[in-house]
Amino acid sequence: MQILLTNDDGIYAPGLAALERELQQLGDVCVVAPATEQSGVAHSITFLSPLICKEIYDGDRKRGWAVEGSPADCVKIGVFEFLPKPPDLVVSGINGGLNAGINVLYSGTVAAAIEGAFFGFNSIAVSLEYNEHAQFDRAAVMARGVIEQILAHKTAEPQLYNLNIPTAAIAEPKGMVVAPMGVARYGEHFIKRTDPRGRSYYWATNDPPPQPTSEQTDLTALAAGYVTLTPLQFDMTKSSLLTEMQQWNLQLPD
Repeated sequence: MQILLTNDDGIYAPGLAALERELQQLGDVCVVAPATEQSGVAHSITFLSPLICKEIYDGDRKRGWAVEGSPADCVKIGVFEFLPKPPDLVVSGINGGLNAGINVLYSGTVAAAIEGAFFGFNSIAVSLEYNEHAQFDRAAVMARGVIEQILAHKTAEPQLYNLNIPTAAIAEPKGMVVAPMGVARYGEHFIKRTDPRGRSYYWATNDPPPQPTSEQTDLTALAAGYVTLTPLQFDMTKSSLLTEMQQWNLQLPD
């Protein structure tokens, strides 16, 4: 099995290394990851400047490539330039920090998996709740086990998945929940401060966090200590409204 592994935390991130070690048990892993951290860049791509790429080695072993670009760039150039054959699987992670709820839309980690899905490959984003002492090795073992099960149940049509692991699940695994992406809005609070030159600047926060809902989502399941797996899609067309709008007989004005 040919696996393309990337992330948004950068080529030297501990989560990437941990997942690489585990995925090597499943097949040939080619790492194509950003040269520097690209958190929060979503699905941005580079087209106004060249992509500088550097081969990366682990001792004498060629590990892959560091790309001075976004996670989506890494998947694109990995597929078209660096892999010996099209990947059977694209994996992005392990990200240091959850990518759940509407944060999926901002995530470079998830965007890399979406890029893989664009090309018709089974793709999965993997994220671990942020912790200064994050146990990426244990999370990687957990992620590999989930990926193996996904591959055992995969359909003929490639699919896109988002896997999130809370810190609590590393210490005391409760189980895994297949849940929809939460769409509750995070607070948009900004802390205003003044720099030494008297200029105002702002730190964005996510406070207050989304309030609990009666419907189970990835957010509620993670808060309860469960690992979550969410199937995603990149077709953003609202099909029900599309059908209605096609009956409106819309015309351009004269």
